[in-house]
Amino acid sequence: MATRPTFTSKTAWAALDVESGEDTDEEMLDETPASQPESASESNSKPTKSALRKQKALARLEKRQQEKLARAAARAQAAAAAKGAAQTDVKVPPQPVAQEQSNPELSTPAAEVPEKVEEPEALPVKELVKQVPEPAVPKPTNGAAHPHEANGSASQPPAPEPVVALPEPPSYDAPPAPEPKPVASIPSEKEALATRRNDIENPPEEKQQQQQLEQEQVEKAKKKSSFLTRTLWTFIMIGGFITLLLMGHAYMIVLVMLCQTLVYREVTALFSLKRKDVGQGNARGRDPWSKTLNWYFFAVTNYFLYGESIIYYFKHVVFSNAQLTPFATNHRFVSFTLYLIGFVGFVLSLKRGYLKQQFGLFCWVHMTLLLIVVSSHFIVNNILEGLIWFWVPASLVICNDVFAYVWGITLGRTPLIKLSPKKTVEGFIGAFFSTIVFGLLWGTYFMRFDYMICPMRDLGVTAWSGQLQCTPNPVFVWRDWQMPTPLSVFFSTLIGHQVTTIPYAPYQFHLLVLSCFASLVAPFGGFFASGFKRAFDIKDFGHSIPGHGGMTDRMDCQFLMGVFTYVYYSSLIRDNHVTVGSILQTIVSGLTLTEQLELMADLKRYLESQGVTVRL
Repeated sequence: MATRPTFTSKTAWAALDVESGEDTDEEMLDETPASQPESASESNSKPTKSALRKQKALARLEKRQQEKLARAAARAQAAAAAKGAAQTDVKVPPQPVAQEQSNPELSTPAAEVPEKVEEPEALPVKELVKQVPEPAVPKPTNGAAHPHEANGSASQPPAPEPVVALPEPPSYDAPPAPEPKPVASIPSEKEALATRRNDIENPPEEKQQQQQLEQEQVEKAKKKSSFLTRTLWTFIMIGGFITLLLMGHAYMIVLVMLCQTLVYREVTALFSLKRKDVGQGNARGRDPWSKTLNWYFFAVTNYFLYGESIIYYFKHVVFSNAQLTPFATNHRFVSFTLYLIGFVGFVLSLKRGYLKQQFGLFCWVHMTLLLIVVSSHFIVNNILEGLIWFWVPASLVICNDVFAYVWGITLGRTPLIKLSPKKTVEGFIGAFFSTIVFGLLWGTYFMRFDYMICPMRDLGVTAWSGQLQCTPNPVFVWRDWQMPTPLSVFFSTLIGHQVTTIPYAPYQFHLLVLSCFASLVAPFGGFFASGFKRAFDIKDFGHSIPGHGGMTDRMDCQFLMGVFTYVYYSSLIRDNHVTVGSILQTIVSGLTLTEQLELMADLKRYLESQGVTVRL
């Protein structure tokens, strides 16, 4: 066998990463011969240095590709393990390795997937890549150690690259390369590192807890903002309410009419009158007369009810004026005529496609008028009977609502009624006792003022004018209750001085009744409104008052309380006596003109007999 010449340097061969001029197996396989050798001299010729460089570059490129595949598989496995998926050890069967050549640096590496990868960092190449055996190549037969050394000169410039035909490599069975496991989607290296870092810093359980805490903080912020808005507008409403109260009865009546108008609009707006589809692409539309008729019936009802109140409480003004007398005497007939006009207009407005909705709206409007407008009429009567019969009952409802909220958020644990899940038994009971104490103190204080207890006779009176004076109703007169002797002795000993009587006013007993109704029965008006909202799947009736919803949400209990106060007052408290207005109403409406003149002559003679001079 030919040996390397002594004048050849070994470092030169090492710099080319080849040994004895022999090529690797892959280099021989990748190099496709340009033509088949036609002679023995051509078949025994060796590749030049440039061919060796190309083969070496191809080997390095293949080596880098295999390293990239190994790293990608390692990153995918690390990401799957970090996400809690079932870790599976990726085992690649090792390739059979042939006998290594004398110089291992010439061997072409092949990819090897590690069994376990703990971190996504790149592994050393020697651990990822295996050496691939290279077949033995027959040495040249001419005894030359290397092609360019055949002439015995190492510094001879290279000749032009000849067409090289490599001999066929010895046949061997190479083991099939292992097929990589399919990966659905391999994330990029940055995404994998970011995901792993996020999972380490914030595990899934901590993420859920953090999200829950954030949601709770958002809810607390919303509740706090809602509470502040609700509190602010509560004081605004109370301040405006007191201001209008001091300005006089007329302003309070205007306030009630404004409230009832807003409530009527909110309730009737819930009934949306839509037309049925009648084909040919007709879109749903609103009955053009529905809104007009709604407000027409509202106006007629107010004309009738408030006209009755004016005639009753201002008889001395209405029946003493010749222009207003026809209005007073024929008021009910005029009201009924106006209602009939609206009824006929409703019947004429009926159309096919609207019938069911129109009749539903007709019933809806009349029920709304009964519950809202009639209740408002009784509240106005309470104002005209004396502001205290409006101010104190309304204050009791507000007090009960406030204390129910305070006791509910403080001690509330047991739900009271399904229609209002936020109402609690503890809040209901706490508000009951709080309202009774508040009612006794509140009503006793305001019963001292004539401006509050006197019936309305002049719409121009205010709290600062001091012109409203009257004989107080007997329930406002203080009385003394004679104490039994044992009780008197006990209190005298306890206080230190003689006590035989206890002052009281009958109005205080009526305050107990009103307080009990405001805390036990009036809240059911609110429950009724809550059920109403549940039926229409709405949270509030409107947005008239920020933080409180619509006007209906605030007036639901007031209507029920106002009706009860009027019925209770007119049945048990009102002092029925003959007045000038009632006599004048009887004279004007029941006597003819001749009979009225005869009555005046008789009255004149009676007064002159009493020593009173009458000039007519």
